[in-house]
Amino acid sequence: MTEFIKVGTKADFKDGMLTGIQVKGHPVCIAHAAGTFYAFDDTCTHAQALLSRGDLEDGAEAVCPLHGARFSITTGEALTPPAVKPVRTFAVKVEGEDIFVEV
Repeated sequence: MTEFIKVGTKADFKDGMLTGIQVKGHPVCIAHAAGTFYAFDDTCTHAQALLSRGDLEDGAEAVCPLHGARFSITTGEALTPPAVKPVRTFAVKVEGEDIFVEV
């Protein structure tokens, strides 16, 4: 069974940035891109680096800080080597100022 968990407010996630959080003990990365919020696994599938320590580029790609692999923040797809496996994505819901992630 899945449920939406409140992870913070809009003000907690700066536009154009990646932010790492824990949701029920699982590392999740929140991307805030031009007013829209996305959530995905915070662990690179190539070398287990935290994606939240990388950069959000082109408003749509999380760049791993370790080896530069890029992931789509919308689909989780691995866009460039050395990563070949996608990261898992999570549904995000915004209610007023509150941000929720489905787990």
